[in-house]
Amino acid sequence: QVQLVESGGGLVQAGGSLRLSCAASGRTFSTYVMGWFRQAPGKEREFVAAINWGGGDTYQDSVKGRFTISRDNAKNTVYLQMNSLKPEDTAVYSCAARTIGAIRTTSTAYDYWGQGTQVTVSS
Repeated sequence: QVQLVESGGGLVQAGGSLRLSCAASGRTFSTYVMGWFRQAPGKEREFVAAINWGGGDTYQDSVKGRFTISRDNAKNTVYLQMNSLKPEDTAVYSCAARTIGAIRTTSTAYDYWGQGTQVTVSS
């Protein structure tokens, strides 16, 4: 059983920044692939970013260069630093853990999910 709890969402104007955190349980956290997904109203959940045990990362094209995923294994925490935010970034952001295997960009590949945190970007 893995528990994931997100925090750090909020309201921000276009061009602003937010840093999301996801606190995770599990002694093997350091081996997990950790991902961030988002879901806007009326849209499918989409991949945002993921990071593996060695710090390798993958980003959705639309956030590349603006968002940075990182992890602190000692704190069992993964972060998503979001800069230069755009209104189209507005969504509920959820963290997810993939306990076995390499980075994947589909939500079905992840085993555990947090409840999500709302990010709203105004123009």
